[in-house]
Amino acid sequence: MTLIEDLEWRGLYADCTDREALTKRLTEGPTTLYCGFDPTADSLHVGNLVPLFALRRFQQHGHLPIVLAGGATGMVGDPSGKSDERNLQTPEQVAHNIAAIRSQLTKFLDFDTTRNPARLVNNYDWTGSVTFLEFLRDIGKHITVNSMIAKDSVRSRMEDRSTGISFTEFSYMLLQGFDFYHLRKTFNCELQIGATDQWGNITVGTELTRKKLGATAWGLVFPLLTKADGTKYGKTATGTVWLDPRRTSPYRFYQFFVNASDADVIKLLKTLTFLPPDEIAALEAELKANPGARAAQKALAREMTTLVHGADALAAALKASDILFGAEIGDTSEETFRDVVGEVPTMALEKKKFEGAGTVLTELLVLAGLAPSKGQARKDIEGGGIYVNNLKSPDIARAITTADLLFGQYLLLRKGKRTYAVLTLA
Repeated sequence: MTLIEDLEWRGLYADCTDREALTKRLTEGPTTLYCGFDPTADSLHVGNLVPLFALRRFQQHGHLPIVLAGGATGMVGDPSGKSDERNLQTPEQVAHNIAAIRSQLTKFLDFDTTRNPARLVNNYDWTGSVTFLEFLRDIGKHITVNSMIAKDSVRSRMEDRSTGISFTEFSYMLLQGFDFYHLRKTFNCELQIGATDQWGNITVGTELTRKKLGATAWGLVFPLLTKADGTKYGKTATGTVWLDPRRTSPYRFYQFFVNASDADVIKLLKTLTFLPPDEIAALEAELKANPGARAAQKALAREMTTLVHGADALAAALKASDILFGAEIGDTSEETFRDVVGEVPTMALEKKKFEGAGTVLTELLVLAGLAPSKGQARKDIEGGGIYVNNLKSPDIARAITTADLLFGQYLLLRKGKRTYAVLTLA
């Protein structure tokens, strides 16, 4: 199976400027390619994984990947896939974001190998010093306005008279084309990859490279990562799923993938993991035979969490998941337990509620919303359905004191198998 065929099998191929010629070039020896990321935040997110994984697949086949951080283009804003203008960032914000993202890239690409190391570049380094007149004369004159207006990303915005498109964002594709031309001239970069919404920007680069250098350059695009219902993948009800653990904890990251729908999970295994086809085929067969076991989703979540956050973070995420399925808390760390706290209803109480003789469990069950009355709370306790810190508590007279607080701050209450509440000190 050729690299292009593998990309196609994994759902990572949508179109190419010349598939036959590119396939031949990739078999002739190492090829330099690039993909750009506009540093709009200080972390990458799930939506960035497809291009990162595509670059990694090329590197695994011996090619040389370049990650382009849009220090210049990030201050302009790409109109592709946008219905309105982006808020412009300052140079300081962009520089901060690039520095933060740099460490995340090392989890996906090998920057230290002597054979075909990955490279990180910032397009501000070659764009920042170019004057407006130089850019118009040396770049703008090679691309017609007619071809720019014909691009989907521009035409859709121009047709919406309520928002339109500024000259700033209209010029974005020229800047991206300039990037490809510069990388072709400087690093012999022959290929740019990106999602289908980048097709117009990429073809500007191939045209500019041909006209200014008389050199061949290719563009390859993969489909946007979407769910079976057509919505964008990587968003939840609470927002974006980030790669930075401070923004999205490893536990929530794991849960995001373990909750993938049956309709999406095989596509995600192909696109976002490096599992071989036979393993994915086995998981697909198991999904059809026993969907309730969610083996495919668990495999996806394990692979993704280990790659992005490491084996220790995966172990902690699995521990937090087990707690919400009734496992003993044992030697769970406070950091892991805080992930549990974020997933269940939580109520803050004053410390005096737990000091001295403490407060009877029946009253706390009512305060936590697990029982409508103390009478019902007593019945639930007598029926064996109440757990304190995931241990069954059959004593209706039991009082909860500071000695029961986990990490001196939390009390985990459970009714039945899966109804939880956390009480924490105010």
